[in-house]
Amino acid sequence: MSEIIELIKQLRDRTGAGLMDCKKALLENDNDVEKAAVWLREKGIAKQAKKASTRIAADGKAWVKVDGNKAVVYEVNSETDFVANSDPFKELVSKIGDIILKHEPHTMEEALASQDDEGKSINDMFIDAGIKLGEKLSFRRFIVCHKTDKQIFGPYVHLKGKIATLSVIEGGDDELALNVSLNVCSNNPAYVTFEDIPEEIIAKESEIAKETFANDPSFAKKSDEIKERILAGKVKNSLVDQVLVEGPFVLDNSKTIGQLLKEKNAKVVHFFRYAVGEGIEKKEEDFAKEVQSQIK
Repeated sequence: MSEIIELIKQLRDRTGAGLMDCKKALLENDNDVEKAAVWLREKGIAKQAKKASTRIAADGKAWVKVDGNKAVVYEVNSETDFVANSDPFKELVSKIGDIILKHEPHTMEEALASQDDEGKSINDMFIDAGIKLGEKLSFRRFIVCHKTDKQIFGPYVHLKGKIATLSVIEGGDDELALNVSLNVCSNNPAYVTFEDIPEEIIAKESEIAKETFANDPSFAKKSDEIKERILAGKVKNSLVDQVLVEGPFVLDNSKTIGQLLKEKNAKVVHFFRYAVGEGIEKKEEDFAKEVQSQIK
């Protein structure tokens, strides 16, 4: 009896599976730990595949890691905040960042095939972690960013991984780079400057502005030059919230980020922002109904 208990303990430590699952796996495989581990994994993969087709992973962590002149911003998803804050999930997130920084894959397919120093792929890590944690997990997205020796990274993770931002600046210092990332996190801009806004966006806003004044008699009486200035001002006001340098500095509303950069003789080269679950339609769960279904 003590021997089987020891085998169950070995299998549980190795796979993270429950006690009864480990016991069943050993019984199905003549108490062979190696075969039982494979059996558990195969059963777990099938279970995870079934779960993946019906569940939505919209929680998790957005994270950023820096290694010298390269950095990665990425998002790893779980179904619940409880799992997202568990130690195994946090360890998974950290390992993924290290692997991506090392291999610098260009696609998600390449990323999932990338391996750690022991030869284990990110894809296999997700399978094993999903079996252990009992939830659907997914590696949603990532972006690898490079900088020059003269440029500065400003990594920032908000609320333990709800939002991750990274700014790249020229001039200034680490504090300025961090302050820029704080603004990116808070204001969620789409562009660094007005000059970065695509022409089609400007054209669309211009059409909207023209429609606004179409039935305004006082506007119709103005000269073409004044009309153009009014329309340009209308377009600028409609887009100002999307421009990073025009936004108020979150730590001092008396100045904009653009003014802060000018004081430090610096400029923003790039910025990135990932918020956990943005764009994912969460499934509304009836908790009482779910509990009843589990009881049945």
